[in-house]
Amino acid sequence: MNKLTGKVGIVTGASKGIGAAIAKALAAEGASVVVNYASSSEGADAVVAAITAAGGKAVAVRGDVSKAADAQGIIDAAIETYGHLDILVNNSGVYEFAPLEAITEEHFHRHFNVNVLGLLLTTQAAAKHLGEGASIINISSIVTRITPPGSTVYTATKGAVDAITGVLSRELGPRKIRVNAINPGMVVTEGTHQAGLIGSEMEAGAVSQTPLGRIGHPDDIAGVAVFLASDDARWLTGEQLQAAGGLR
Repeated sequence: MNKLTGKVGIVTGASKGIGAAIAKALAAEGASVVVNYASSSEGADAVVAAITAAGGKAVAVRGDVSKAADAQGIIDAAIETYGHLDILVNNSGVYEFAPLEAITEEHFHRHFNVNVLGLLLTTQAAAKHLGEGASIINISSIVTRITPPGSTVYTATKGAVDAITGVLSRELGPRKIRVNAINPGMVVTEGTHQAGLIGSEMEAGAVSQTPLGRIGHPDDIAGVAVFLASDDARWLTGEQLQAAGGLR
């Protein structure tokens, strides 16, 4: 039997990159998956098609996690479609590096609205339906440890994610709901390509400081998410798992 047979999971921001890989990995282990997206319906539909072609179950659900009504709608769709909820992966996120002098109110609020408020709104809506053994997985970042120049706002949001993970692990622990974070290093995704990070000096610097000698791929993170979602991680909560090839 697969590790997640009979489980239902939601992955926010799952139309591409890390989120898409996690959604596919959860489904491959037997979970029924809600593939959330904010704008790319084509990407989400492609993820669903890949899951169903492999014999899994998935539906695409649109929703902007930074809006309370949308966050609630994502959770409602999971319950209406599958009847219960066991796994929430808070993956939706935005990032744009900017030096101190270039930070604006818009830059600040865009990052915090999605990366922090969105996580809280989605978790708040999901918690009403999660029971004993459920797993919440927050996607944070290694930036909270390495604090690269130009990442003030983005790093601040991920620092908040780490803190929230710890607080909610204590708050939801009495209900036997686990809350953990994955802190990836640089990963090859559409987003890192678009941001110009792949092939940059920043990538070269990251590789030079990584004991395993490369940057990550989405599947590297997806495997960690499957572990945290499964009973294999039943004694882990409040943890930040650094999935960065040893980069510190």
